[in-house]
Amino acid sequence: MNGRQEHYGERSDVGGTWHVSGALAARYVDGGVPDAEAWSVEKHVEGCGRCAARVSAAAREGSAAALLADVRTELLATALAEAGARPDVPDAETGRAPQRAPQPLRGARATTRILWAAGPAVRGSWLVGVVLVAVAALVLAHVAGLAAQTRPLLLALAPALPVIGVALSYGPRSDPLHEITVATGSGGLRLLLTRTVAVLVVSVPLLTAVGALLPSAAGVPGAAAWLLPALALTAATLALGSFTGCRPAAAVLGGAWLAAAFLPPLLYRSAGVTDRLSLSLSLSRYATEPAQQAGWAVAALLCAVLVAVRRSSFDHLERT
Repeated sequence: MNGRQEHYGERSDVGGTWHVSGALAARYVDGGVPDAEAWSVEKHVEGCGRCAARVSAAAREGSAAALLADVRTELLATALAEAGARPDVPDAETGRAPQRAPQPLRGARATTRILWAAGPAVRGSWLVGVVLVAVAALVLAHVAGLAAQTRPLLLALAPALPVIGVALSYGPRSDPLHEITVATGSGGLRLLLTRTVAVLVVSVPLLTAVGALLPSAAGVPGAAAWLLPALALTAATLALGSFTGCRPAAAVLGGAWLAAAFLPPLLYRSAGVTDRLSLSLSLSRYATEPAQQAGWAVAALLCAVLVAVRRSSFDHLERT
């Protein structure tokens, strides 16, 4: 077998029929093949039981093996529970079985489903990072006595944190079940918006509360000055992500905000201005005046409109 055949598949000795190789199956399961090859694999396994079994085995051995086992166990348990329940008796007049009321989610199963819908960011390293930023700000302000320096630093970092959370919530590199979820009715933009809301629900109250607990300082923006910039940057990430994918969009916009917040202080420092004042002056250029806040609100609205216009692009953009 030559290198080209190993890359694209293998051919049988009987009739030269193309089949999925073990290496191709592994790359397909991990999301490492382009759309054209993925579609070829999916079309082929519809009629080839041997290759379907090979891809299934690769999935059971891949990075999502533990999660697939949990899903299988839960599905089997649900099916067995329903099979053991009292069968529906058809109505004597209509001949139809009565409709069952949907069962509410309870306990650990409901929590698990909510967490998986919310996305990897709110159950992974991003959540830990946000909590650490909040705790570090409180410690620096109240224990280390650096209150004047801490508030502008928190306000400079806060708008970028939701952007990072969105990048880590959606896409094949973040979610081992991404290929499955985007193919469902709840995939695409609907899933991305669900996970974006989850990121904002976690980060906005936490960071706002921490900002309110920090001592105020003269010349430093208020605790809520970062909210509209954060909302606008998050919406802009979704809008730009409709063209480039969420991770590149988050890298560009988050990096641009951090550069705008932290590069001017380096110039101020060279001119002899104190670090706290220089960072406060940098933030005041972007987030403190009513006109600036209105500009962020308009930007967020325009980005939301663009996301709505580009909504169909999310159905296929993040599959490779």
